[in-house]
Parts: sequence; C-alpha cells; structure tokens
Amino acid sequence: MKLYTTKSSFVVEQDDSNAHKLLINRQGGAIQLTQSVPNVADQLATSLIHGVAGFIQLQAGEYLIVITGSESVCAIQGNQIYRATAFEIVPLAQDVSHLSSKQERDERTYIALLQQHLKSGALYYSRGFDVTNAFQRQDDVDDKEPLWKRADERFYWNKFISTKLMDQAKRDSKFGDFILPLLQGFIELKVCRINEEVFALGLITRRSRHRPGTRYFSRGIDAQGHVSNYVETEQLILYDGPDAKLPLVGKQVLSYVQTRGSIPVYWAQIINLKYTPRLWIGDSKKSAASARIHFDEQLSIYGPQILVNLVNTKGYELPMAQAYANVVKQLNDPRLHYTHFDFHKECSKMRWHRIQLLVAELKDELVKQGYYYRNSVGGTTKKQTSVVRTNCMDCLDRTNVVQSSLAKWVLTEQLRAVKVLGPNDELNNSSNFMGTFRSVWADNADRVSCMYSGTGALKTDFTRTGQRTKAGALQDLSNSITRYVKNNFMDGTRQDGYDLFLGNYHVNATTTPFQVDKPLRVRAVPPVLGFALVMLLLHLLRPALFGPRSMVSYMTALVFWLSILVSALKFSLRHSNYFVSLPHLSTPPRATYEGDLSSKPLVTASKVASTSLQ
Repeated sequence: MKLYTTKSSFVVEQDDSNAHKLLINRQGGAIQLTQSVPNVADQLATSLIHGVAGFIQLQAGEYLIVITGSESVCAIQGNQIYRATAFEIVPLAQDVSHLSSKQERDERTYIALLQQHLKSGALYYSRGFDVTNAFQRQDDVDDKEPLWKRADERFYWNKFISTKLMDQAKRDSKFGDFILPLLQGFIELKVCRINEEVFALGLITRRSRHRPGTRYFSRGIDAQGHVSNYVETEQLILYDGPDAKLPLVGKQVLSYVQTRGSIPVYWAQIINLKYTPRLWIGDSKKSAASARIHFDEQLSIYGPQILVNLVNTKGYELPMAQAYANVVKQLNDPRLHYTHFDFHKECSKMRWHRIQLLVAELKDELVKQGYYYRNSVGGTTKKQTSVVRTNCMDCLDRTNVVQSSLAKWVLTEQLRAVKVLGPNDELNNSSNFMGTFRSVWADNADRVSCMYSGTGALKTDFTRTGQRTKAGALQDLSNSITRYVKNNFMDGTRQDGYDLFLGNYHVNATTTPFQVDKPLRVRAVPPVLGFALVMLLLHLLRPALFGPRSMVSYMTALVFWLSILVSALKFSLRHSNYFVSLPHLSTPPRATYEGDLSSKPLVTASKVASTSLQ
C-alpha cells in the first residue's frame, strides 16, 4: 500500500492500483473514496505502508495511525500472518497554533503514550485469515463476510480506532477494504517431524481488549463481567496426511483451546513500594453477580468450564482461593467444574513432575471435552465441548506451566487420532519435537507476561527443558526484581497507553490529566535518599576519601548517613502514593477502594484461616 501526502489530504492506495483509494481530508477529517492519486506536483511525500490501523482524536485534532513495518511470522492454509513491527502516528491538522503551551506538552505526552503502546511488538494481522477467531468459531461465521465483520470483538484490539472506517463501511462496503483488525497476543507456527511424518505445530494467543492493563492496575472483574488479563490460547496441528510435502496446506486441522483470566471477584493489590502489595477483596455478593455475567458469556462461547485454580492455600493468597471457591459455590452451576491445585505446595522443592497429578485428576474431563478436528475431505468431525479456564494470581507463570502440560496431553491424543503416533505411543521428552513444543510454549509465556507484567515469564526453564533448574531459579529472581521496579515506577504510563489506545479515556482539550502537584518535602526525598546512599557506600568502601579520623568519628558518620537513609525509606513507604507511578487517565485501585480501606480492615490470611476451601 502507499500513502500520498498533500497539503489538503492523504490518499491511501491499495496494493491493486486499479482499486478504489481512500481520501482523507486534512481540514475536517472527512473520508471518502476516490479513483485517482494526487498529481505528482501536489505530493509532499509518498510512503509505503502495510495497512491503516485507524484514527484517534487528540487535542490538536485527529491522527491517522498506519503500519509502516511488518514481518511475516507464518502462513496458515495459504494465508500469510504478519507481526506489525513499526507504526507512524500522522497528524491530519497542520496548524496547531491554537494550542497553549500546556496543551502542546500534553499532546506530546499523548503521542508518546501511543508510541510506547504500539512498540509492544505484540500486534498481529492477516488479510486472508481471521486471527481473532479460533477454528471452531470460524465454522459458525460467514466466511464471505469481510474480516472486520467476522472478527471476535473481544480480540479486535484496534476496534476503537477503527470506528470511523467501520461507520462508513456500514454505508458503503468498499470502505471495509481499508479496515484491518489487529490482534494483541502471540502467533507462532513450526514445522515438525515425528516418525517421519511432517506436520505443523502452532499457538495463537488472543488477549482481550476488555479490562486491559498492567499487573497491579488491572485486577479481578468489573460490572460487565470482564476480567483482567483474559487470554485465549489455541494450539494447532496442521497435517496433510502420510507422505506430505512442504509447504503444508492444512488438509487436516486439529485445534485445542484453553483460557486464562484473573480470579473473577472484586479484588486489588495496591502498589505501595512493598514487594507484596496490600490485598483488598470486595463484597462476595457483588462478586458473584459479576461472575455470573462472566461465566454466562464463557458458557455461551465455550460450553462448560473446567476451572483450575492454582493459588496458594496459605499466606496472603489464601483469601483469594477462598473468595473464588465461595463465588463458585454461590453460583451453584453444574456446568462449572472447580478444581483447586496448590501449585507451590504440590511442586515445591523442584518436584515439578507432580503437575501430572493435576493432569490425572482432570483426565476424565479432558476426554469428555475432546478437541476440534476438521478434515478437508469429510468436514468437521469433532468439536471441543468445554474449556479449561486456568488462573493463578497473575495468570502468567504457574498458569502457563499448567496450560502447556494439559496441551501436551491433548496433543498426544490428537497425534494418535491422525496416526502420527501409535495407539499406545507417548511423546518422547528428549525428542527434537518436544524441544520445539516446549520452546513455542515458553515463547508464548514470555509474550503474555511482557504484556501484563513488563518482563518475561517465570518458571520458563521448566517449560523449555522439562526440568526445574537452579539457573532458571536465578533468572526468575532477576525477572522478579525487574517486575518490582517496573510495576512500582513505570506501569502507570503503560496503563495510560492501554486506556488511550483502546478508548477507555477520551481526550478533553480543556483539562490536563498529567499535572501532579507534590509537596516540596516529597520532591526532596529522592535526591536526599540517593545522596545518603552514595555517602554511606563511600564511607564503607572508600573511607580514605574522607581523610584520617578516629573510629568514633568514622562510626558517627556511618550512623548519620544510615539514619538519613532509613528515615527517607520510612517516609517513602509511609507516603508511597507520591512515589509510585500511578496512571493519569484512569482511576487507580488506591482511589477506587480508598473508602473500603479506611472503613474496614484489609482481608488477610489470618482473618480467614479458619474458613475451609470448598
């Protein structure tokens, strides 16, 4: 595609130069179709683009967001799938003299938030394959409809900024040629061999655009039944039968879908500079009402729910385990099959083989559940009748380990069904194929984790190698420290990027959300703390810098700088809301639950230790 720029308009030309073009008026933002491109003399610039992501309104006016870089990640049934690698945010308006200096600063901040969000590297698209719908759902939609109409609205990441084009396409379908649904998630497809048989193994992970955000600013459920970090992962097998040749066309498609999502109750962890933030749990009746909405949607899409809860049965996670069990008990729905597996207890001391205890416990449900199977000759012969919904606290690390274990069990059944494996054959853990399988699932874990927590996943050494290692534990420590820093000091702006791009916040030209007034004593703490730390380290490591002196004066100096450091740290913890990075475009959990926190004590493990799990 090409983007032509003139003083008065933009023109988007499709790859087929004879097809209609999109004309965008720079003065008022009106869009229309045209058959011609601007005269060469009128062109200010011509650039190659890969697609139109949409339009967004900021203070200076509308901006056009286009994809300027992409890479092919795989092909499914002849349809190329791409990952968007670069975007450009193009202003329609040329005259911004009406903006005040404060508005100009805000405008730069808005654009920086959008750029940061778009640089995530996790946006995928295809012009011929519906990346938002699992294969089983694709059977239920009209494949003659354009992709934007078929797209699952939960995973249509740029739906908000596509609204302008979609409204026009409802009146004139030709506008639909410029609408390109984007998926935030992960897509990978690998060609594999087992017993000389060739097939493709793939994962497609779809992240919901509802209740999106970062780890500590998006938890639990909302009144519409949407849960944080909701993700659908589809494992694919594309097989052309014996003696297949590359490239594979996918004559036989086998699919298995799992979901993950935050515990569907009202809860939050409010960042306060501590490694484990305070836990708040809302009213159980309100949680049950919203959970009913959530599961009604899940049941209508996937069928019965096999709920696997992996949180701890002691410590600060215990109240969450009990809250979830209590909500399921209140719902009293036979279609909800609840299982609690204390991952850290069962797999402690690197006994990760014990995950098979959970797989064995769920075996009957997995057999009953089945999987999707379609043969291009005979049509769809099997459908998945339910779904496993797995969660831990973040729905990242423990969740991914368990999902990959369940996927391996189902994959074995699928490969036996198409006779790649014999009736009693098992997947060899030391085989090249299992190395590929583990690598794909570990890459998926890192991508989902980066989107939510800001770092790669923990426990991926087990996913990649099948074993828990000391090196992996050290890497987990590094990631945990990085998570702490990002969650406390960087995630506020990441959350703002989500809310701006997805339309949860609408820019108001008369107000600024970014101005935060901090008392002088608060502003003074970081430099004082930093200086005290430097002086303390110099006294400990390079005492000669301060000249000869007695032991008493040396110890006095150490105590002095240590006391300054401790006092600054205590002040920071006491007034943590001034020091952590809070979002500006949405209400952070601290404000949302402040009334609850001041009127009643926080839920803690000790207060509910006597309550048994149901």
